[in-house]
Amino acid sequence: MGASSDNVTGFILAVSSSIFIGSSFIIKKVGLKKAGTTGKRAASGGHAYLYEPCWWFGMISMIVGEIANFAAYAFAPALLVTPLGALSIIFSSVLAHFILKERLHMFGVLGCALCVVGSTTIVLHAPHERVIHSVKEVWFLATEPGFVIYTIIVVVLVSVLIFYYVPRCGQTHLVVYVGICSLTGSITVMCVKAVSIAIKLTMEGQNQFIYFQTWFFTLVVIGCCLLQINYLNKALDTFNTAVVSPVYYVMFTSFTIFASIIMFKDWDTQDASQIATEICGFVTILSGTFLLHKTKDMGTKPIEPPVFITPDHANNNNLGTS
Repeated sequence: MGASSDNVTGFILAVSSSIFIGSSFIIKKVGLKKAGTTGKRAASGGHAYLYEPCWWFGMISMIVGEIANFAAYAFAPALLVTPLGALSIIFSSVLAHFILKERLHMFGVLGCALCVVGSTTIVLHAPHERVIHSVKEVWFLATEPGFVIYTIIVVVLVSVLIFYYVPRCGQTHLVVYVGICSLTGSITVMCVKAVSIAIKLTMEGQNQFIYFQTWFFTLVVIGCCLLQINYLNKALDTFNTAVVSPVYYVMFTSFTIFASIIMFKDWDTQDASQIATEICGFVTILSGTFLLHKTKDMGTKPIEPPVFITPDHANNNNLGTS
């Protein structure tokens, strides 16, 4: 009875988290639009949105959603909570349709569905993380060669995206801004796990804040979050929200699962069928992302009616040119 009650509590928290996070995209977009009329737009490097109350309300909504999502993991297993994050995509798309008048083409809707199905498939079949008992144990895992190499690759890719691709095609290619946020987010989640373990153990009487590792992970979380917020604002200010939300969710989830697999080395517990299912999930995600990119403008551009040339009209044109 107790386990069932905890699952219900976790379910409610996870759904609430999706509602808050999904709505935060729309609220922040409204704030960014207002700020763009009075100052330099975020997409152009401006920070006028910091003076816009609506943007801050959206940030508060996102923070509340993240807190609710964090709390959900305390009551329900990850296999229940994580897939429910896809609800934020649906909620954001519905609000964008009615509030921002951002129309999503039929194939875009299909792309969203494929993204949700692919992400859910990967999450449901992802290997279980090992139980961590101390911050030092996380530090040991984070400093092993596999994750160190992954971290270096992420830092290099993010640097290339920021210094080379952002000035050249950041305004035209959504994957640039979202890629920065997603790659950085995969490192953020690993550090958040370490900080959450530190807080949990400290509350149980084992002070983890006497170790420099805890403060290092905390600083990384703060720095990565600020970087993600900056480029997520640019993405929201430049592209259709109904496309930003699902693509960000898909890429963030994929990179986070990949980072978790490298760091916690749980592939040993999986058989061939589980790995094949995860590969199918990635293929489904790529298909959905492709559809979203190819149809992101089809829902906003008006369709011009076809022009029919009647025989009389054609004859008149010939007479006029003869």
